[in-house]
Amino acid sequence: MKGFLGSQDIASKPLLAHLGCMPHSHLPPHPILSLHDSQSRATVPFTPIDPAHVKVYYCGPTVYDLAHIGNLRAMLTADVLVRLLRHVYPRVTFVRNITDVDDKITARARANGEDIGSLTQRTTEEFHQDLASMNVLPPDIEPRATHNIGEMQAMIARLIENGHAYEAEGHVLFSVGSFPSYGALSGRNPEELEAGARVEVAPYKKAPGDFVLWKPSDADQPGWDSPWGRGRPGWHIECSAMSHRYLGDSFDIHGGGSDLLFPHHENERAQSLCCFPHGKFANYWVHNAMLLVEGEKMSKSLGNFLTIRDVLAQAPAEALRLLLLGAHYRSTLNYTQAGLQEARKTLDRFYRALAAGPVPETDVPEGVMQALADDLNTPKAIAELHALAAQALAGDRQAAGALKAGAGMLGLLQGDPEQWFKGDASDEDAAIEALINERLAARKARDFAKADALRDQLQAQGIVLEDTKDGTSWRRA
Repeated sequence: MKGFLGSQDIASKPLLAHLGCMPHSHLPPHPILSLHDSQSRATVPFTPIDPAHVKVYYCGPTVYDLAHIGNLRAMLTADVLVRLLRHVYPRVTFVRNITDVDDKITARARANGEDIGSLTQRTTEEFHQDLASMNVLPPDIEPRATHNIGEMQAMIARLIENGHAYEAEGHVLFSVGSFPSYGALSGRNPEELEAGARVEVAPYKKAPGDFVLWKPSDADQPGWDSPWGRGRPGWHIECSAMSHRYLGDSFDIHGGGSDLLFPHHENERAQSLCCFPHGKFANYWVHNAMLLVEGEKMSKSLGNFLTIRDVLAQAPAEALRLLLLGAHYRSTLNYTQAGLQEARKTLDRFYRALAAGPVPETDVPEGVMQALADDLNTPKAIAELHALAAQALAGDRQAAGALKAGAGMLGLLQGDPEQWFKGDASDEDAAIEALINERLAARKARDFAKADALRDQLQAQGIVLEDTKDGTSWRRA
């Protein structure tokens, strides 16, 4: 996962010049992108701190279980954002962390009768596999919390020294009252901090909103030696330490799901700015909205909790990707089975447009770039793809090239059209091939009634046969 340099970057010199910036060998003279910044609560032009090197940090998973489609939405938002930035700027460093020390992990390992290290290693590998199946590009750097304990302890010591943190009964807590602009990111007051949101409410706190930076560990919990005794970090300090180690005290974009805005990102901002007061921490904050499943909040108690793997057992990965990108990242998305099937039909149309003839290499179409430059407007970009598909189906092969290039910015249409219509190789495919061979044998034997019956049987399964002088090919309808 480390050292990824963007092998699927798309460079388009004429398009970039048209959009008002120079190719990668020069720096953009003025902003061409806009993003909705959660802190200013406005869509604003994106101006990087250093146009020669854009830096992005996203909160990654807490690795104790399979990733669900809500997690995936945040990862897809980051993926489209980073693809766009890499298209425009000469260098982008994308950091996405792994939280591998957390009380939820400890509880799950205990429930499984499993070693914590084994649990986190297995679930991290599953996370990587699931994102790879969704064509989510890996980050440049993927730090793990347990590899950065020293950086966390150094930050905590500095916060104590400058009066923003205090020790209490073996804990170290951040003093929210010491930071006057606490709440500026989320627009919430410290008193609104809810118990249970990974924040321990305890009598030793000087104020209810003060949050844990370090806490003691018993013999059954993971722990590290520290000036405050054997213990483990609080959740919020982990991301502050990792972002600072790899991106410095000022970087361009910090992102994640809207559920992280408060308290996690609010607390990250507070402790980072107090630790490094001459820095800016994150210049822009990007948050995606949550999703519903068939109109209801996703939860295990409702029986509508869907992992990525649950969905991929029903439909191709690109169909799920298209469905999730079909709504703007800041709008609530309603995942439905009907929507998933509609996404699959849309991809059928797009792949049919690519299969209609040769597909030349072209620049990313202007309409797609303009849509994405407008706060990652993926629905508008997809509408542009529909228009290009119509032209391609009417015989315009330059439009087919533009369709493929534009879809590539969304991580779509990455497969072979013929394979798309056949689907992935499986036991089901082997059964289909067996029926086709049986039909061919019946035709050779001039048993046309049996051949027709077998064709009808395949058609009932959604399999379309195409007989030519070279043989019989098939695809799913």
